[in-house]
Amino acid sequence: MQSALYVGLSAQVALEKRLQTIANNVANVNTAAFRTDVVKFETVLSKAGPTPVAFSSPGDNIISREMGNITESGNPLDVAVVGQGWIAFAGPNGTVYTRDGRLQIAPNGDLQTVSGFPVVDSGGAQITLDPNGGPISIARSGAITQDNNEIGTIGLFSIPADANLERYGNSGVTPDRPATAIADFSRDGFKQGYVEGSGANPMLELTRLISASRAFDGTNSMIEGTESSLQNAIRTLGEPGK
Repeated sequence: MQSALYVGLSAQVALEKRLQTIANNVANVNTAAFRTDVVKFETVLSKAGPTPVAFSSPGDNIISREMGNITESGNPLDVAVVGQGWIAFAGPNGTVYTRDGRLQIAPNGDLQTVSGFPVVDSGGAQITLDPNGGPISIARSGAITQDNNEIGTIGLFSIPADANLERYGNSGVTPDRPATAIADFSRDGFKQGYVEGSGANPMLELTRLISASRAFDGTNSMIEGTESSLQNAIRTLGEPGK
């Protein structure tokens, strides 16, 4: 009976974490290139008693790589990533990767992300344009042309499929394995004038939120029922003649 309490409590801890990740996904359904959080749950077996008891672990957060829809923005400084590649920018503590291609030109000419971080090429160097120059054209390869001159190339990088990702801001990630520059643009590349939307599906996330909330309530009812049965057993055993 006591095992049921601990199992129920472990389930509530796991479900609470799931609710938090779903709530964060819902809050970012309109965030460009946002990657949803998913939770990887595992079962922990306890062998303290004669019968093994399965507990739910709190779970590990994993950043999904599922892409959002690409929509046309009409802004020549917007680029959507086609394929599995990532744009790189110089973050405060190293290189950060993102698929949010809403770019801007700083007053000094530096090509930056919408958050103001310098975008880099395949070699990690910053890209500088002429703020007062002519129209900008960005090829599928990331090559930037201004006034009929190629002045730089936006780097496109591949992150290993088995790399663990840590979130940076809303749309940035830092992998635990090094990313490599993409040189073949037959499958991967850039699409100028387009923006990738959030990877969070609002209807799906709301469905998951309702399901997890009901599961949490059901687990809470089970715990309350188990506590009531335990209290009744204690009272019964404590009565004279029992």
